[in-house]
Amino acid sequence: MSARGETIGSILAEARRSAGLTVGQLSARTRIREALIYGIERDDFAVCGGDFYARGHIRSIAKALGLDPDAMAQRYDESLGGEPPSVRAARVFQADNPIKLRERRSPNWSMALGVALAIVVVFGVVRVMGGDGERRASDVRPASVPAGQQADPRRTSSPAPRPGGAVAIPKRGDVVEIRMKARESSFVRVQDSKGKRLFNGTLKAGKTSTWKARKQVKVTIGNAGAVSLEVNGKDLGTLGRDGETVRRTFGPADPAR
Repeated sequence: MSARGETIGSILAEARRSAGLTVGQLSARTRIREALIYGIERDDFAVCGGDFYARGHIRSIAKALGLDPDAMAQRYDESLGGEPPSVRAARVFQADNPIKLRERRSPNWSMALGVALAIVVVFGVVRVMGGDGERRASDVRPASVPAGQQADPRRTSSPAPRPGGAVAIPKRGDVVEIRMKARESSFVRVQDSKGKRLFNGTLKAGKTSTWKARKQVKVTIGNAGAVSLEVNGKDLGTLGRDGETVRRTFGPADPAR
């Protein structure tokens, strides 16, 4: 128990509520049965079946809620009166049969000679191919100019690249920029147009974060009244009330410019 009187169960329960998750949703995310989560939030770790399993469940739940798994596991160990018992490596890695070391043999000169010969052959092939490439480059000559005509200096410039070889340049108009500032700690999830998570966790009070993605950005805020939002340089303020979970999607043209 910490100096503020918070227990492991109360910390995890508060983080879950701040994230806007039910016990069932947290169970689906962590694959931990709902009965175990209810027990852990009541600080009843006997339902886990042992300290080893309890510690693993605590770490999984803390990670899913954006908390520090190591810190929560250490808090659990402290509640037991110290660090978890160490396991001797000799007990874990006991060989069934003793390892037999082969006798030291003299160097295999035949293998060494074969390797050296292969290196020489590869080096020779590379030199030959490189020289052939240089000769081919030197054989390229400018096209001759018919008699009576002067070469046009404008035609000596490099030809324009073909359409097939053009390099696509990303358009700046496709980029969506999201900036969040948390007045109070809140669960936040940010995803791009393909569903890739740019952030998933707790945005702590006083912290400001910025994310950019192409075409589309999806945001989920567990405590909408505690987080102010700026989209593409325009301040939208908060998107909801305290304790309300809000999900919004923004594109390059949002808000209307």
